[in-house]
Amino acid sequence: QVQLVESGGGLVQAGGSLRLSCAASGRTFSSYAMGWFRQAPGKEREFVAAISWSGGSTYYTDSVKGRFTISRDNAKNTVYLQMNSLKPEDTALYSCAARRGYVPSEYDSEYAYWGQGTQVTISS
Repeated sequence: QVQLVESGGGLVQAGGSLRLSCAASGRTFSSYAMGWFRQAPGKEREFVAAISWSGGSTYYTDSVKGRFTISRDNAKNTVYLQMNSLKPEDTALYSCAARRGYVPSEYDSEYAYWGQGTQVTISS
């Protein structure tokens, strides 16, 4: 069982930055690949970024490449999402998720554990 708690969301102007954190409980955090997903009002949840258990492999959806960076600190049981050059279309509820195993995925159905999410709002 893994419990996930996100933090770091907020309201920023377009062009600004935010750093999201996802703290995980449990002693086997390094056994999980991690992902960030987001859901805007009236839209389906979409993949944002994912990272392998070691942090050696990362994946991004095209719309955030070059602007967002996913990372993890297994000693702190935490995964991060650094978001730069934010745009109004990045506004959404951002959730982190854990997938048992070493390989991350862009499919939300493959993640067993989810946090409650943290709201990110970008003003124009």
